[in-house]
Amino acid sequence: MLTISNRGLQMPSSPIRKLVPFAEAAKKKGVKVYHLNIGQPDIETPKQCLDAVRHSDFKVLEYSHSAGNESYRKKLVEYYKRVGINVTADQIIITTGGSEAILFGFMACMDAGDEVIIPEPFYANYNGFAVQAGINVVPITSSIETGFALPPIEDFEKSITSKTKAIVICNPNNPTGYLYSKDEMETLKQIIKKYNLYLFADEAYREFCYADEHTSAMHLTDVEDNIVLMDTISKRYSACGGRIGAFVTKNQNLLNATMKFAQARLSPPSFAQILGEAAVDLPDNYFDTAKAEYKLRRDVIVSRLNKMKGVFCPNPGGAFYAMAKLPIDDSDKFCQWLLEEFNYNNQTVMLAPATGFYGTVGLGKQEVRLAYVLNTDAINNAMDCLEKALEVYPGRL
Repeated sequence: MLTISNRGLQMPSSPIRKLVPFAEAAKKKGVKVYHLNIGQPDIETPKQCLDAVRHSDFKVLEYSHSAGNESYRKKLVEYYKRVGINVTADQIIITTGGSEAILFGFMACMDAGDEVIIPEPFYANYNGFAVQAGINVVPITSSIETGFALPPIEDFEKSITSKTKAIVICNPNNPTGYLYSKDEMETLKQIIKKYNLYLFADEAYREFCYADEHTSAMHLTDVEDNIVLMDTISKRYSACGGRIGAFVTKNQNLLNATMKFAQARLSPPSFAQILGEAAVDLPDNYFDTAKAEYKLRRDVIVSRLNKMKGVFCPNPGGAFYAMAKLPIDDSDKFCQWLLEEFNYNNQTVMLAPATGFYGTVGLGKQEVRLAYVLNTDAINNAMDCLEKALEVYPGRL
């Protein structure tokens, strides 16, 4: 009998996408589904970026350099300089989405059995990348009561072993929307310097900070060799389907190792590099409109949630996600029930159960993640559905 690998069996399902069949079934029954489960913005991809692809003129769609087109990497140097990050084109490897940048980092920096510390709840796919790389995720719990602030330094130190090689931080955070402060980033610097660890910084939502300024891991001094920036155009320019990211570090040995992984997969997508290159030339005020729109949506969804009986939602400082604690018995059951058995005026809402964002079994059973990627009218309609659902859900606490 043919068997499946242990790796295949251990690979986790996406908490964001696993309920898709239930949403599709609901739609076939004529129910309108408001998708707050996934970070797919409805902001239009900039026209001049799409036009750059449409008007590209070449006779052969060739492989790009394994590190990405030099012209694009040079444009990214300009972009990073604007946000206070000084790197050269040779310190950037273009990847197939931010996902590949994270996987490259895990593969190049750690051996099978090594450990990476990640504050939880965390982006669920970190678990999948860890399984692919054969490494172990060690979660350190942050609490909804504190708005998911960075756990105390003592919690990190208690979790560090001889197998610990890195810490992963997502700033602003997915799924919580928490924006790590300059002081919190300095705390992480102390830890990685003291224990000689890598700091992997996922900064996909850098542009969307609503209260304070963004502190990049690349802004930290005296730890340049320890820092690996994982980046992407997906959320920044509403270009998720482009699948273009970047692996950025000043550690030359790490760049050399990572290039071998980049060469093995040949090259990143060509058309999306053209799109990304054009994006760097967008007007300086391009992000102002999108940022203001997301802030408005955040204010609407957080206000609506906190007015519901038994619901608590901290105010996220960045990205476009909110985590809410609901008076329910099991978020996985509740999110499936919303799609299978509930509708209000022939409408329902799709949420992401928070259990999949925790590494510690049993956590997140009363929490859900909501992506405020729809317009405010749609958000209000979705919140009407959620409020009515909570009134009649059989497992309400």
